[in-house]
Order: sequence, then C-alpha cells, then structure tokens
Amino acid sequence: MADVKGTPREVRKAAIASLFGSALEWYDFFLYGTAAALVFNSLFFPTFDPLVGTIAAFGTNAVGFLARPLGGIVFGHFGDRIGRKSMLVTTLVIMGVATCLIGLLPTYATIGAWAPVLLVALRIVQGIAVGGEWGGGVLIVSEHAPSHRRGFYSAWSQTGVGLGFVLSASAYALAQAVTTKESFLAWGWRVPFVVGILLTAVGLLIRLRIMETPAFREKESEPKKSTPPLIDVIRTHPKSILIAFGARVAETGASYLFLTFSLSYAAEVGVGKGVVLAALVVGMLFESFAMPMFGALSDRIGRRPVYIGGAVAVIVWAYPFFAMFDTRDPVLIFVAIFVAVVIGHGAMIGTQPAFFTELFASRVAYSGLALGHELASMIVGGFSPIIATALLAWAGASWPVALFLIVMGAVTVFAVAAAPETNPAVLKNRKAPEGSEAPEEPAEPEAPEEPEAPEEPEEPEEEAEVTFRTV
Repeated sequence: MADVKGTPREVRKAAIASLFGSALEWYDFFLYGTAAALVFNSLFFPTFDPLVGTIAAFGTNAVGFLARPLGGIVFGHFGDRIGRKSMLVTTLVIMGVATCLIGLLPTYATIGAWAPVLLVALRIVQGIAVGGEWGGGVLIVSEHAPSHRRGFYSAWSQTGVGLGFVLSASAYALAQAVTTKESFLAWGWRVPFVVGILLTAVGLLIRLRIMETPAFREKESEPKKSTPPLIDVIRTHPKSILIAFGARVAETGASYLFLTFSLSYAAEVGVGKGVVLAALVVGMLFESFAMPMFGALSDRIGRRPVYIGGAVAVIVWAYPFFAMFDTRDPVLIFVAIFVAVVIGHGAMIGTQPAFFTELFASRVAYSGLALGHELASMIVGGFSPIIATALLAWAGASWPVALFLIVMGAVTVFAVAAAPETNPAVLKNRKAPEGSEAPEEPAEPEAPEEPEAPEEPEEPEEEAEVTFRTV
C-alpha cells in the first residue's frame, strides 16, 4: 500500500467519522444477534423445542453472515472503482431501513410461517450492507493516516464496532428494565430496532462530511484497468486473502461465542442474562478504547506479534472462561468476559485494520479486505454460535466448546505466523540480517522516478516558448 496521507485535520475527521458511522451501523447488526439469543426463538419459532428454537434463531442470524461476502464483493467492486465514501453512505442507508423494518415485523402468532421468512429476508439485507461497510470504514481511515501511525488511527474504525455492540446491548438492557416480561415480548424488543432509523440519520450526516481518501484520489488519475477488482485481487494477492481469512478465524469466531453464545450458555447454567449482558457491555466498552492502544502498539513492535498475542490469549483463556461461568459467581463472570474480550479479542481486532490494509495494493484494497474479511465472517462468525450450541447439546458440558475455541485460536496463530510483517516503520528499522525485507527498502524512495524529472520540464518549456511568442 502506498503511503499517501491526508492532512492531520483530514485524518482526525476520517477517524471520527469512521468511529461514529461504524458504531451506528454495527448497532443495527448486533441488535439482531442479541434478539436472536433473547426473544426470537419464542416469537418466530414457537413450535420448536426451546433449545432447537435457539438453534433456529441463531440460524437466521447466520443467514446474515452468509450474505456478507456478497455485500463485500458488490460494494468492494464499486468502492475500488468509484470511491470509498459513496459506498459507506449507501451501506448505512440500507442497514438503517432493514433494521427498522425488522422492528415492525409481525410475529409467528400473527402471520405464521411468513414471519420467519420475512425475518430471514431482512437479515440477508443487513448482511449485504455490513459486508460492504467494513472494508470501506477501515480504508477511509487507514488511507488517510501516515504509515507510522496507521495502526493507531485505523483502530478507531474498530472502536466503532465495539461501541455499536455497547449501544445495542444497552438498548436491550434498558428495554427489559422498563417493561414487564410480557410487555417486552409483546412490543419492548421492537423499540431498539425502530430507533435505529434515527441513529442512521445521524450517521448519514457525519459520513457526508468526510473527504475521499488521498490514496483513492491519486489512483483516480491513473488509467483504469479493465479487469474487475475482484478478479484482479484474486490473481495478484491470493496469499493475502488466505492470510486475512485465517487471521479472522479466532477473532470473529471467538467474538460471537463471547458476545452471543455466552447469553445462551448463561441460561443453561442458571445465570441471569442480565448479569451477562452487563458484563458484556462493560467488557466491550473497555475493549473499544483498548483497540487504539493495541493499534498503537502494533505501530511500535509490528502487526504480527500483537495479533498473535491476542490469538494465544484466546487459546489460554478458553477453559477458564466457561469454568468461571459454571461457578455462577457474577464477579468471576465479569472477569471471564473482561479478559476474553479486552485482551484476547481486543489485541486482534485493534491490529486488524492496519494489518489487513497493508496486505493489499490500493487499487484492489476494498475488494481484498472485503473478500478475506467477509468469507471468514460467513464461514466462522455466522456458524460458531450454532456449532457451540450443538456441541453443548451433544456433550451436556462446555469442554467441547472450549476445545472449539482453542482450534480456532491455533488456526489464527498459524495464519498470522505465515504472513510477512507489514508495518513499514518496523521493516525500515530492521537490520541487515533480516535480508528478506531488504529489497523493499529501495522501492520506498522510488529512485527510478528521479531521472525522469528532466523530461517533465521539457513540456512546460515548450509551452512557455509558445506563450512568449504569442505575446
């Protein structure tokens, strides 16, 4: 990725806009996962056994993940061709409308089987929107930021993801607190969805104020390639796509176990969902501001060590996480969630934007980010709560779920270990023994372009001569 940066003011505006825009868009997306764990089983799948109904509700949640690569491909294509900003505005509007409509849906008791069908359709629309949003939200910051601060600034786009969860969980906690159980099932669960349309309007105003990224503006002056960006990135960056996919296995798989499955597991072991929701809100709030710290750390020591550290933390914490839930002690449950979310997940997701951006050339960055990121979301993120619920039903205990977490962590450690270090500042400071990166040093100054300088003045000189003669 070329180091074309914006002014300090542009960088700050891009970071703030990405933070608030992604927070509001992910608020909409996370609402569904929370509702799937809390109410959708009884409202849209009442004829099933409760555990089977929960699996069915998580299944509709997974449908959104299946749609995310489609959104990534479509919006990635246009994001690489016509700009990052316009795609961010479009995805935000689509997400807001779909979320509001979910809040207005009649349930199974009113229209029967059409209720889950319409629910699935709107979840697909949500998935398409969020699949197109993530890559653009990351690039709008990382392509503005200077390379030596890219980790810190681009992590603020992920802070928006964390705050989106905090907003959605808080909205549900508030709705439960101010209604009776009957009122919550009747109408209270709808309020956070319908309010989403107002938040969308706020996010739209913020995103319309940002500028297109310097890297894309520079690329616009270059001749357009006829090859679609998707084909181009698959042909030129296949390893980067696989690395991004593998790096996301533990990050996305673990996050949805911690954020979604933990609510269902709490009910199985007799812990109130309010305790877990409160712990998740606190954990995600702390993680949201830990992300830029991990991003800044990756600016100093490299993307790989920070990312691998987070994956190792997930592996080490897998069994203690569920063991602490089994105690039913609220304090231990808070500790379990805090360590898992802030340290394990936070180190990976805070480093991810800069790491992934630097894996791809600017001309195909949107498509490359979307493809690697959203394929992992579809295969791992969407199905991890279903797999975990099935493992729990099969074993009647948490140990296979913990083992599942360990396997995902190991996949990510292997993928990131196989990746090159992408931080330009770290590569520049490396000594001679690390000769594998040495060839990259001459490329940065772009020395071959210097001799071409005399050619450029020749044209202006001719123009000056003509002007003189005309005068």
